Amino acid sequence: MSAARENQAMLRRLVVMALVMFGFGFALVPFYQKICEVTGINDLGKPDELSLNTQVDVSRTLVIEFDANVRDLPWEFRPLTRSIKAHPGEMVQVVYEVRNNSSAPIVGQAVPSYGPGLAAQYMKKLECFCFTRQALAPGETKKMPVQFVVEAGLPSDVSTITLSYTFFELKGAGVAAGGPNAG
Repeated sequence: MSAARENQAMLRRLVVMALVMFGFGFALVPFYQKICEVTGINDLGKPDELSLNTQVDVSRTLVIEFDANVRDLPWEFRPLTRSIKAHPGEMVQVVYEVRNNSSAPIVGQAVPSYGPGLAAQYMKKLECFCFTRQALAPGETKKMPVQFVVEAGLPSDVSTITLSYTFFELKGAGVAAGGPNAG
């Protein structure tokens, strides 16, 4: 019978030990939260702050004007927005629209220019219709985005930038069989 009592005592000790370990696990949660609160690490009770783009210079506002021209093309070409205000370092997107008024497909390429000229080195385009040739079918109209950032290093005496595009025909390019933007 002493073996049975020893087994019962051992079972009680195991149950007590399991309860103590279970309680210790529950006690760790508020202890962990308090450590995080004091150190400022992983504070679960406080929502994350929105991350701001620290490269945007909000102390400075630029006026960016948009211009569109065609050279010996029967196209209408215009920016949908004539000008905007933006901060250096801020991502900007504008849209240009082009229409082929001829009865034939035409391939053109847009070439950018900047005023003042030194602005070119501070304009970083992420997306631009000027990167590829544009093929338009007769009567076709396209909306084409330009996405860019004006770097914060732009000299402080520059407050207005003009971004101008001129479309030129790419003679002999033709419209590829794969569609108007093939190639």
